[in-house]
Amino acid sequence: METGRARDSQSAQSGSSAFSGATWTPPSRLDRIHGPSQSVWLSSPAYPEAFHYGFRTRPHRLSPLGSSPLPEPHLLRLRPTSLCTQDISHLLTSVFRNLYTAEVIGEDVSASLIKARGSEDAHHEEFVDKLQQIRELYKQRLDEFEMLERHLIQASARSLAEKERAVHQAKVQILEPFIKMSPVNTVFRWPVDNELLQKHHLICPDDYYSSIVPFCSAPKGTSVPGYLKPTFSFEKRSLPKKELTKKVEASCKKTHTKLEDDLDYTMDSLTWDSSSKAKRRTRETVKKASLPKNKNWMNHLRVPQRVVERLLLARMESRNHFLKNPRFFPPNTPRGGKSLIFPPRKPALRGEVPSGELEQSCADTPVFLAEPSVGFFTDYEIGSVYEMVISLQNTTATSRYLRVLPPSTPYFSLGLGMFPGKGGMVAPGMTCQYVVQFLPDCLGDFDDFILVETQSAHTLLIPLQARRLPPVLTLSPVLDCGYCLMGGMKVTRFLCKNVGFSVGRFCVMPKKSWPPPSFRAVATIGFVEQPPFGILPSVFELAPGQAILMEVLFLPTSLGQAEQTFIIVCDNCQIKELVTSGIGQLVALDLIYVSGEKSQPEPGELTDLTAQHFIRFEPENLQSTARRQLIIRNATHVELAFHWQIMKPNLQSLMPGESYSMDSIQYHPDRETAFSITPERGMLAPHADHDFILSFCPHELRDFHSVLQMVLEEIPEPMSSELGNLTEPSYSVDDVIALEIEVKGSVEPFQVLLEPYALIIPGENYIGINVKKTFKMWNYSKSAIRYTWGKISDCHIVEVEPCTGTIESNEVGDFELKFTGGVPGPTSQNLQCEIRDSPSPVVLHIAAAFKGPALVINISALQFGLLRLGQKASNSIEIQNTSPLPAMWSMKESPICLKERPEGVSPFAIEPSSGQVPPLGECRVNITLEALQCQRLQTLLVLEVVNGAWSYLPVYAEVQEPHVYLQSSQVELSNLYLGVPTKATLTLINGTLLPTQFHWGTLLGHQASSCTAKVSPRCGTLGPHEEFQLSLELTTHTQEELTDLALPCTVSGMKEPLVLGISGKPQGLQVAIAILEEGSDRSTELWPGHKEELSLDFGSMVPLRTCVNRQLILTNHSPIETPFTLKFEYFGSPQNSVRQKPCLPDVSPALLKTARIRKQLARREQLDFMENILSHGKGAAFFPHISQGMLGPYQQLHVNITGCANMWGEYWDKLICTVGDLPPSVIPVHMAAVGCPISSLRTNYTTDHFQKEPTIRFSTQISGGDTVTRVLRLNNSSPCDIRLDWETYAPDDREDRLVELLVFYGPPFPLQDQAGSDLLCSEALEGGSSFGSPSVSMESVSSHEAVRRVESSSSNTKIISVILQGHEGVPSDHLYRVSPQQVVVPAGGSSTISISFTPMVLGPDILHKVKCVGYALGFMSLDNEVERELPGRRRRLQHLAVGPLRLDLQSYVRTAQLSVELDYDGGMDFRLQASDLIPDQPCSGVLSELVTTHHLKLTNTTEMPHYFRLLVSRPFSVSQDGTSRRHRVPGPGPEQESEELAAGGKQLVLHPQENMLVNVSFSLSLELLSYQRLPADQMLPGVDIQQSVSGEREMVFTQNLLLEYPNRTTQVVPLRATVAVPDLQLSTSWVDFGTCFVNQGRVREVYLMNLSGCRSYWAALMGQRELDKDPGAFRVSPSSGLVEARPVNAPPPFIILQVLFTARSNELYESTLVVEGVLGEKACTLQLQGQGSYDESYVSPTSSEALPSDPQLWQ
Repeated sequence: METGRARDSQSAQSGSSAFSGATWTPPSRLDRIHGPSQSVWLSSPAYPEAFHYGFRTRPHRLSPLGSSPLPEPHLLRLRPTSLCTQDISHLLTSVFRNLYTAEVIGEDVSASLIKARGSEDAHHEEFVDKLQQIRELYKQRLDEFEMLERHLIQASARSLAEKERAVHQAKVQILEPFIKMSPVNTVFRWPVDNELLQKHHLICPDDYYSSIVPFCSAPKGTSVPGYLKPTFSFEKRSLPKKELTKKVEASCKKTHTKLEDDLDYTMDSLTWDSSSKAKRRTRETVKKASLPKNKNWMNHLRVPQRVVERLLLARMESRNHFLKNPRFFPPNTPRGGKSLIFPPRKPALRGEVPSGELEQSCADTPVFLAEPSVGFFTDYEIGSVYEMVISLQNTTATSRYLRVLPPSTPYFSLGLGMFPGKGGMVAPGMTCQYVVQFLPDCLGDFDDFILVETQSAHTLLIPLQARRLPPVLTLSPVLDCGYCLMGGMKVTRFLCKNVGFSVGRFCVMPKKSWPPPSFRAVATIGFVEQPPFGILPSVFELAPGQAILMEVLFLPTSLGQAEQTFIIVCDNCQIKELVTSGIGQLVALDLIYVSGEKSQPEPGELTDLTAQHFIRFEPENLQSTARRQLIIRNATHVELAFHWQIMKPNLQSLMPGESYSMDSIQYHPDRETAFSITPERGMLAPHADHDFILSFCPHELRDFHSVLQMVLEEIPEPMSSELGNLTEPSYSVDDVIALEIEVKGSVEPFQVLLEPYALIIPGENYIGINVKKTFKMWNYSKSAIRYTWGKISDCHIVEVEPCTGTIESNEVGDFELKFTGGVPGPTSQNLQCEIRDSPSPVVLHIAAAFKGPALVINISALQFGLLRLGQKASNSIEIQNTSPLPAMWSMKESPICLKERPEGVSPFAIEPSSGQVPPLGECRVNITLEALQCQRLQTLLVLEVVNGAWSYLPVYAEVQEPHVYLQSSQVELSNLYLGVPTKATLTLINGTLLPTQFHWGTLLGHQASSCTAKVSPRCGTLGPHEEFQLSLELTTHTQEELTDLALPCTVSGMKEPLVLGISGKPQGLQVAIAILEEGSDRSTELWPGHKEELSLDFGSMVPLRTCVNRQLILTNHSPIETPFTLKFEYFGSPQNSVRQKPCLPDVSPALLKTARIRKQLARREQLDFMENILSHGKGAAFFPHISQGMLGPYQQLHVNITGCANMWGEYWDKLICTVGDLPPSVIPVHMAAVGCPISSLRTNYTTDHFQKEPTIRFSTQISGGDTVTRVLRLNNSSPCDIRLDWETYAPDDREDRLVELLVFYGPPFPLQDQAGSDLLCSEALEGGSSFGSPSVSMESVSSHEAVRRVESSSSNTKIISVILQGHEGVPSDHLYRVSPQQVVVPAGGSSTISISFTPMVLGPDILHKVKCVGYALGFMSLDNEVERELPGRRRRLQHLAVGPLRLDLQSYVRTAQLSVELDYDGGMDFRLQASDLIPDQPCSGVLSELVTTHHLKLTNTTEMPHYFRLLVSRPFSVSQDGTSRRHRVPGPGPEQESEELAAGGKQLVLHPQENMLVNVSFSLSLELLSYQRLPADQMLPGVDIQQSVSGEREMVFTQNLLLEYPNRTTQVVPLRATVAVPDLQLSTSWVDFGTCFVNQGRVREVYLMNLSGCRSYWAALMGQRELDKDPGAFRVSPSSGLVEARPVNAPPPFIILQVLFTARSNELYESTLVVEGVLGEKACTLQLQGQGSYDESYVSPTSSEALPSDPQLWQ
């Protein structure tokens, strides 16, 4: 019985945990002959899937519910009974238990975890990573295991095939028909990969084989020829026959026994492994069929008489020669009957003596076949009889006898056989039937077999099996009842369902009762008891799909876990263990948490005697509530009911170490307690924490003390461990006090505090005015308070807002006091506040004072300030009444102050001096002071108030006269220039506090007329003690020194004016000129008198069309403003030429803001600027950006001067600078421009200093192709006509050539006419040709170019030019050529030249493209003498002295090559069969030609077009059906295209990156097939006849498809066509019919075989040697037909030719049979011969004798 893995949901009636199911499966039997009653049924057996009876049995059916995992431990597995198995699962299960049988994390769970990764938990991510690695390693190990298993299976199959082959060869050599096969050595070591097994730590054949033997077949035994066999007389003389016979028999017997024993150990169990009883039966059969041992009867005749008798017997046999019945011979032998399922054997060769005992036997040929091959019974019941009919069919061509041995077990029986005829013989193809009866005594599994003995060497075994599908229960192996209190009882229900396919009856019993004497002894009606558990019901029956609730009763009597094992037995003799488990527990409660502070009893404090916990509440106020949270844990796993009760404490004073007595413990409910707890009753959940709220609410002022008790309801009492009967348990329940908590609490009065505790109103308040004051009241009590304030309203009015309210604990209340005085003077009051539930009120003390009206002056002091002597000053003040009462007042100067001053009358006038101010009113008073003398006045004014407080007002005044003076009375001016105003600073000081006015006059002195003075400000007022600064501006109109000059100043209030003296020396104009180079900080300054040191040089290497800037700096070292002008004498440009602003392009404003557009606009503006300044056509221009202007005082002016040129040469000019009245300055100007003004670009103006011409590329050309020409336009941006003389060079980078020495006689480049001839004299022509004499110097020569030129002083004499320059290349014109070689490019115009490139011819070994580099130099000359030199202004060199125009030339040359793509990977290979010429209907005739087409794709992967032709000859051809018209070169019409293309004459073109599809065809015809008959020396080229080892013939045609290019190069595409031709062969070349009876036909079968992979259509032609004989003696059927092609790795196909011979007379007949094919294959010849006879002894019962059926035997 095996544990299943199904799960069902738990019943709702039980509170137990979920359980898993179990699968009920029948175990296999250990021994087939034991009955179920005698068998020992064990759980979870592991048996092999097949019994070793020589055939494969059906595998055991497994439950479909065996895939879900089980949490319970798996049962152990038993050791397999077979010693040959390698199953070690029982060892792994016993060692690892659940780790091996249970899957901890399944594949679905692993996939879900890996797929749902992405958690924020790092530990979870690490776990998923490790799990993924383990799953990948697990899959890798499974793949390696499958690979190893597949390798071992394949090796076993190959070993078995080799073994069978060896056995088959051994069978052929065995003489005895019934002797078993000889043993063969195993070859398993050879197909196995030993390194692979050692890599995976497995045992390999090299571990147990020490010797290395080459793998080869054993040599065949040699048969002894007849002439070497001993004769009878030799046997008589050498050894008695009797002893010889004994030795032969003993040897045969020994060999026979040894072979049988060897077969038992060497033959694989899958091929044959019968029981010992079958072996004994087989040996008995062999003994019965062997020859008789007693041969003495052959020795009773004498030799002469024996000879006579033998002659007589031979004569009788010759007259009556009858064949033996084939059933007396082994089946499928030449004399035996034919097998109906196997082909016949080859007969013995002619001339050998046939022997019945020594003929070959086919031991493997079955005689009878059983239907069905296995007797199988299902769905059986006990007591019923089941029958099955087994049919035995004769598979041979003769009638056979058989004997059937019945089964050996009593559960199977065999009835009488039913035969088709009488006598127990079964005709060929007929069947006999036997009835097999099955009588089961249980529902287990049964196995047996039936043996059928026939003439075959092997006994036929028919297995008998009985299998019944087992029931499958969804019942967990472990029934967990959970937890229960000791002494209590718990019933748990489990759902048990049969998910199998058969009905099962089950019985539950204790394990100790197994095995029972009988099931009735253990079957009970109630519970199956095994304390402390019981199971109900004990006996039940379940149909498929039916379920039942099983009740498990649990009565624990001890603490801890309890387990008992029950046995559940099925009616099919299968058992399973059920383990019931439960845990017994006692009541346990824990108080694990109390909110608030921890409470401990005080030393000496009396506490309850039995309380486990103590809780003390903080002191509380009356009617307030305090709460504590309690958490009580139910430490048991059982639900408990409870309620609370409050009791009075048991207080008793005990001495240390004294214990209390239980008699002193009393339980009295506390009726006046202030404590309560919620909830008061309920249920405690199993092993859970529960919250309780303990409240303390005192109702009177005293201490409270109580005890809280938790009472558990209906708690069972523990019972004895020896429980008698579970069905009637006697137990009692009672309430138990499980927890006692002692609580204490006290009460304290309210704590209220006023802040402040008394209110004292500061100062005096007016009567009738409401005064408000705030204060606070704090509540320091444990609870909130309610208050009510009183009110006072007798003389004064006192009240508080709010008057009533509530203040929470530790909170504060804000209040406002309102006090209104009714009587003037100080007062004191007490205000009371009542607190609810407080015995005493709260008192607030209040004190205040009141007053009458008062006057206030708006200022604290009266300030008259500074007064001039005799001046009057007035001020006003305001008097305010701040009280609600009217006030009488008066004001005067203090008499005490008047006495202190020597004055009798007060200088103050007060208006009004007295009056009355209404309540809260105001009054204005004017006070006037008259300054009569210079003094500092300080006095007091007194304000007197009737019935009020007096006030005093201080008064201050200062009386003075004016005094002003200059800080310096003389001014000397140092920086004084003619006509330039010069400023100086003056300081005027006021010595008093009085403001004083001043005014400046005009100049005085004899030099006052030549000077002008201006003071700013001219007049003004000086403040008190002020130092006032003034600006003096003096302008002189003479350069004389100032010595007599004065300026007066008049001051009001002073009798005499102030005088200022002025002196100084005036100066003239001073200007400096400096030159600053661009990018340099150095400058050259020009002062008057140093003119020769200044020059303006723009450089000696100024590129053309490039602006070079220099700066002219004008510095004015004087404050005199003056005009200036700048002008160039010759190369200057007018200012109006650059005033035109360039127009903006027509683009959007957004684009104008981009960096690229702005950069282009700036470049365009610069180009326009150069174009404008060079518009005068002089080749160079100098332009000052500021040509005239004003130079300010002390100004430094930077003037940018730009120089540029559009023609090479050296230029000189002068810059004239005029400043004011100073004499003009002349600055020499120099600039040397270099570069080439001719360019191939559209515009020559660029911002680059040195512009490089672009490389002229000729792309890639074909090697040896046509010349390619490029036309180039040259633009001249200069104002001069320039002549260019072109020469082409090839680069030469050899190290031994560094410089070149060129010598010219006459001009290097003379002017030529249109024909290219020089226009100079002949002498000049002879010496004017340039020649180079390059020489290599041993000294080091620098790499830069050095040009040395020697010219004669006279122009009429001949000129010899010697030039030394660096070596770069050699003149060469075979690749590149420029025409015309001399061209004149007009000024501002353009000319056109042509550059041609002639591709070189590459060698055949160059596969990649070759780079061809060159350059052309255009040497510039000026034919106009004026353009070459203008004295003093410009000078231009020419010829080799000027850098030439260089054009870099580049091209690539490559061989013509197209990319070829074939539609087959193996190449352009045609594979055909010669039989393709014959259609499906051969009667329609043979085709004259068959065309097969392949596609060829040509692709031009280069960047140049390819012109080519396709060349090929028959039998191959090409066509261009898949090519478009654009690939064809214009030529003949469509009719001629196919013919020319097939012959290869049509030229095609393939443009770059295009492709062409070409059809390549092969024509197969009968003419080609006729080549196979030609001799080897006459075979056509490209045709080859090949023949393989297996006999296949092929004609191979090879040829090359040539792609011919215009440069006479070719590209080869190999073509190959293989045609399979038929090859016929007959099984024999000669057939002898022997002697046949006249007019009786005899047939011989001959096999016609096709050895090739091509079908063959053949026809047989019959010929004869003698014409006078009957031509119809030999006939063949069929006379024509078709032989299919030979498959790959398979034997050749064949057809049977039946040759019929009918003799017409007793003569010898001979003829020839010729088999010819229609496809030209080689003819096959068969020689026929037969003899006719009238002797009846040659009459044959059967007229046909066939050759062996296997064509491999006669091959």
